[in-house]
Amino acid sequence: MIIPPHELAAFLENRQANPHGWLGMHPAEVDEVEGVVVRAYVRGAVQCAAIELDAPGAPAHPLTELAPGFFEGFLPRKTVFRYQVRYETSWGEIHQVYNAYSFLPTLSEQDLYLFNEGNEHRIYEKLGAHLRRLGDVPGVAFAVWAPSASRVSVVGNFNGWDARYHPMRPLGASGVWELFVPGLGEGELYKFAVWDQHGNMRMKTDPYGTYFEAPPNNAAIVCATTHHVWGDAEWIAQRAARAGRVDVPMSVYEVHLGSWRRQTEDGERPMTYRELAPALADYVTELGFTHIEVMPVAEYPYTGSWGYQVTGYFAPTHRHGTPEDFQFFVDHLHQRGIGVILDWVPAHFPRDSFALAQFDGTHLYEHQDPRLGAHMDWGTLIFNYGRHEVRCFLVASALSWLERFHIDGLRVDAVASMLYLDYSRKAGEWIPNRYGGRENIDAIEFLRQVNDLVHHYYPGVVTIAEESTAFPRVSRPTKDGGLGFDYKWNMGLMHDTLSYFQQDAIYRKWSHSKLTFGMVYQYSENFITVYSHDEVVHLKSSMLGKMGAGSDAEKAANLRALYGFIWTYPGKKLLFMGGEFGQWREWNHDASLDWHLLEQKPHRGLQTLVRDLNRLYTGEPVLSAHDFDPRNFSWVNADDGDNSVLSFQRADPDGKRVFLVIGNFTPVTRTAYRVGVPHAGFWTEVMNTNAEVYGGAGFGNYGGQAAEAVPCNGREHSLSLTLPGLSTLVLRWDEGGVAPA
Repeated sequence: MIIPPHELAAFLENRQANPHGWLGMHPAEVDEVEGVVVRAYVRGAVQCAAIELDAPGAPAHPLTELAPGFFEGFLPRKTVFRYQVRYETSWGEIHQVYNAYSFLPTLSEQDLYLFNEGNEHRIYEKLGAHLRRLGDVPGVAFAVWAPSASRVSVVGNFNGWDARYHPMRPLGASGVWELFVPGLGEGELYKFAVWDQHGNMRMKTDPYGTYFEAPPNNAAIVCATTHHVWGDAEWIAQRAARAGRVDVPMSVYEVHLGSWRRQTEDGERPMTYRELAPALADYVTELGFTHIEVMPVAEYPYTGSWGYQVTGYFAPTHRHGTPEDFQFFVDHLHQRGIGVILDWVPAHFPRDSFALAQFDGTHLYEHQDPRLGAHMDWGTLIFNYGRHEVRCFLVASALSWLERFHIDGLRVDAVASMLYLDYSRKAGEWIPNRYGGRENIDAIEFLRQVNDLVHHYYPGVVTIAEESTAFPRVSRPTKDGGLGFDYKWNMGLMHDTLSYFQQDAIYRKWSHSKLTFGMVYQYSENFITVYSHDEVVHLKSSMLGKMGAGSDAEKAANLRALYGFIWTYPGKKLLFMGGEFGQWREWNHDASLDWHLLEQKPHRGLQTLVRDLNRLYTGEPVLSAHDFDPRNFSWVNADDGDNSVLSFQRADPDGKRVFLVIGNFTPVTRTAYRVGVPHAGFWTEVMNTNAEVYGGAGFGNYGGQAAEAVPCNGREHSLSLTLPGLSTLVLRWDEGGVAPA
C-alpha cells in the first residue's frame, strides 16, 4: 500500500479534504522505481483496473482493493497517460468510465479573484452545476462557495447519496470547492455534503441551482437553461429603444400563478407555465394591461409564503414546470406584446436547514449578530450585503433572470427593511452604522450597484422599489445621489385612498385631505399607484369588500369611482388579480379566483370598466406620457370636502388637449354642479363610471357639454354638470373640437 494509512482512513471516514492529492493518477516512486500510481474510489466495485486510452489493445492494469470500494495500483516505468477505470460491481455490472480526479479545475484564478472581490457579475455561469465538455469528455462541473468548510462532497443518485465517493477539492484560498464528474448529464439530482470545522455535516442544496425537486427532499437537478429557442427578438429590441424613458404607458396586472385560474379538468390544480401563457396573454390583452407582475417564482419550499421566502435564487419554481417551460411562458407573452415583471426578494431568506442558513457551519450569507442578521417581522435572515461574495450572489441572481429568462423588470420586495438598521426593532435591538446613523450603508450601496448593473447590461429593463417610507430619491439615478430605481410603489396613496373609501360616505368629508395629500409628494419620485396582493389578505377584505358601508351595489359603485380616480391620477398603474372584476372573498393562494362572479352584471361591468380605463390611459398620452411632469396636473377644486367632490385637470404641454376629472364620492347625485375649465368649447364626456355598461344607473351628461362664460374655480369658463352619486367623470377638450351633431 502506497497511500498512508491515515489518508486512507480519512477517505473511509469522510474526513478527506484533499481528494485530488491522492485519487486519480500521480507520478510515484516505489523501491527506487519510477512510475505512476492510480487510485479510484468507486461505490459498489469489487474489481477495478486502469485502461490505457491511447494504446488500443494494451492489457488492463489491475488495481488492488485496499478497502471496500477503494483501489490502488502502481504502474512501474510509466508516465502519466490518458486512462479510464473499468470496474465490476457486486451485482455483476461492468462499467468503464473516466476518473473524476483526472481533470484540472474548471474555474480559473481570474474567475475566483473577481468573485472574491465581488465583481464577477455572472458568477452563476461558474458556480453551481454546469454541463461541460473537457476535451472530448462530457460531464458536469460542480462548484460551491463554502470557505469555512473542512470538507465538501457532491452527492446524488449517481453515488447513492454517499458522501465518501465524490469529495471536492478546495481552490486555493477562494473558499470555492470544485469537482468535474464525467459522464453525468441533465436530470441528475444532487446536493452538497458540507462539513464544518467541528466535523458536523450539513446536507445543502445548491445556492446556484437552476431547477429543484419538490419538498421535502429539495434536491437540485442538473438542468441547462439554454435549450429554448427564443422568438422575442423584436420585443427585446423595442424594449432597448425605450431605455430611460418614463413616458410610456405602464398598467400592470399583478398575478399569483398558482391561484389565478386553476385547471379543473383533471382535479383542481395549479396550471403549468405552458397552460398559463396563452390564457394569461388572452386575458391581459383583452383587458388592456401592458404588463404582468408575477409574484415570486424563484424556488421556495413553503407554498404559504407565496414565494417570498426563497431558497433557490436562480430557479423558477418546479410547481408549474421546468425552466424551459418558464422561458416559453415569458416568450409567449412577449410575442403577444406583454411585458413581464418579476418580484425579486433580496431582503431576506428563510432559515430552512437545507438552504442558505449557516451554509458552511458559519453565518456565511447572513450576519452573525442577530441585531443585524435576524428579520424581526418574518422570522427570516438578512443578507450580509457588506460581504463581497454575498453581494456577488445577489447581483448574479438579478442578472440571471434577465439573461436566462428575458424578464423585463424586477420589483424589489421589502426595500424599506433593507434601508434601515432599526427597521421593526426596538431600542437596543439594532447596531448603528459607522457614522452612528440608522441607515444600512451596505444595503444602500448594494441596491445602487444592482440597479446600475441591470441598466448597463439590459437597456430598457426597469427596476421597481416596494418602499414604504420617505427615504429620499429612491427612483432617481445613482449619479444624482439616488438609489437608481426607475419607479417606486406609491404606498402612501394606496393607504390613504383605501382608508377614505372604507369609511361610510357620510363621514368622508372629514377625511377629504386623504385624497389630496398625495399631491404634496407626488413628484418627488416616479410613482406607480398600486393596489397589490398585500391589501386583500390577512382579514383586510377584498377590494370590493373594503368599499364602505351600504349595499352591494353601492360598494361596486365606490370601487368603480376609486378606479376612475386612480386611472386618471398621475402615475403608472398596478392592480392585483381579482380586483378587476370585484372578487368578494379575500385572496386564497390555494384556490382559484371566483371567475363565476362574471356571470353577474355588477362584476362583469366592473371588469369592463377596468378594460376601458386601461384603453383610455394607454391611448391618451396626456394621461400616460406625462406622469412625472408637474405641469401636466392642476387641481380645479380640491376644497369641496363638504360635498366629497374633487376635481382636477391634466393637460399636454402644448395645451391642445385637456382632461377634466371630477369625483363625487357620496351617494348623492348632484345636478348643476359647476366646475371651472380653462377653455371655451365643447367638453366630451369620455368616461362615466356610473354608465349602465359598467353596472351603474346611467346618469350623466349626454356625451358632454359646452363650456359657458361663467367664471368658476379661478377659470374664466365653466361647465354645469350632473355628478352621479359615487362616480368619477372624465371629460376631454381638444383644440378646435366641436360638439357632436
